[in-house]
Amino acid sequence: MKEKVLKAKPGMAMLILFIVLYIASVALIIIGASLMENQKNIGALPFVVGLIWVCIGIIPFFGLKIINPQEALVLTLFGKYTGTLKEPGFYYVNPFSSAVNPAYKTRLGQSDDVGIEPAAVNKTDKAAAQSGSASKKISLKIMTLNNRKQKINDVLGNPIEIGIAVIWKVTDTAKAVFNVDNFKEYLSLQCDGALRNIVRIYPYDINPGIDTTGDGEPDEGSLRGSGNVVAERIRDEIQKNVDQAGLEILETRITHLAYAPEIASVMLQRQQASAIIDARKMIVDGAVGMVEMALEKLNENDVVKLDEERKAAMVSNLLVVLCGNKDAQPVVNSGSLY
Repeated sequence: MKEKVLKAKPGMAMLILFIVLYIASVALIIIGASLMENQKNIGALPFVVGLIWVCIGIIPFFGLKIINPQEALVLTLFGKYTGTLKEPGFYYVNPFSSAVNPAYKTRLGQSDDVGIEPAAVNKTDKAAAQSGSASKKISLKIMTLNNRKQKINDVLGNPIEIGIAVIWKVTDTAKAVFNVDNFKEYLSLQCDGALRNIVRIYPYDINPGIDTTGDGEPDEGSLRGSGNVVAERIRDEIQKNVDQAGLEILETRITHLAYAPEIASVMLQRQQASAIIDARKMIVDGAVGMVEMALEKLNENDVVKLDEERKAAMVSNLLVVLCGNKDAQPVVNSGSLY
């Protein structure tokens, strides 16, 4: 179903007309009652007309609608979609029209998942949710959905916790209302599904031999190192699923990423071990270079002549000093060289 923008009558002119008619009906009742007291049969007609309008004259007032900026009102008449009010202003529509918004009680929190009138909703929002058609307006503003953290296995089977924030808005009110049961809950469920579909393709950290792009070639994609690429793929996946609901996904952001608690400590030890190995490798490479430079300088300046055995001992001592975790304690030899 496609959205149809409704061209409604100006509400202020209709409001003035209804007030005038209501005042006129009261005047007819008074005039008719006065004529009937004078035993004139002609007074019965204006009295009855005025009385009827007083009884039913309140009905047209229900057709007055106020639309605020960035709001829309989807209207149906006896089950048939008549159109959507989108332009801000004061309008008059058929008083028997009904505003439709199945998701008007559903709140998508800025920092929580989808829920029905959660405790975080203030009194103003609760009052609006109970105020009938006024609360059934559809917001066209840019909104944020911050889903709860989910536990998902990455491509290597490691359980991780990840959360995303989705920036979205309604672009087609007719699709949002009539194509799905509750477009806010539908969006939340599609975010969960898209997140799982994309995260299971990537490893948490860069891992050789993993193809994350689907081209058959290993790459360096990872959740931790390619956050922007992962977020963009999640956005595309969600958009593909919510097109039929008249929603547009503007942006997705990863708000939380960590190993699951049951393996977090083990993975931390693994990262620490890897860091220690890299640091030791750098220290050894530097120490070997310094030993080579020391031997070359000694040979160039003929400071001392060392045989192979003494040279090996000197290399060993220098490596111990340079690679050790603690400062070396020097031993002074005051005797001969041998």
